[in-house]
Amino acid sequence: MRAGAVAAGLVGALALTACSGGDSGGSSATPSGTSSAAATATAGSESSTASSDALQGSWITTSGGKIVALVVTGKQAGLFETGGAVCSGTAGEEAGMRMIHLTCTDGSKDRGTGMVDSVSKSGMKVTWSGKSGAETYTRAEGGKLPSGLPTASLGQ
Repeated sequence: MRAGAVAAGLVGALALTACSGGDSGGSSATPSGTSSAAATATAGSESSTASSDALQGSWITTSGGKIVALVVTGKQAGLFETGGAVCSGTAGEEAGMRMIHLTCTDGSKDRGTGMVDSVSKSGMKVTWSGKSGAETYTRAEGGKLPSGLPTASLGQ
């Protein structure tokens, strides 16, 4: 029962983030024009925007029996771990590398800084400087959990 509630909560969070994406300008946190201004301010290069675009979306993995959702919208990033950390920060290109910087409300440093090792339309590998180490994420499309997500280890 508990795993179902956790999964339902994450699906709800993913659905909300799926609605806030795009260029609709409906969210005050990401007004239109922000990505081009941020790209210019960050690195002064056009490749910065294209690189961070690959990170856009909702990404899911499991770690220690918990579901971890990483959401990237524009240059903003958020991470949610069931029964654990809630983190926010930034994602984008720095010195030719794709980086994620997070600050967690519980003070956890497990996923403070992450370097994106690889990213494709279906998956992303991030190596975190904290004890989480390397994690492989699967893209969650349309506010739904990806198929094949190992949920059997989640507490019931």
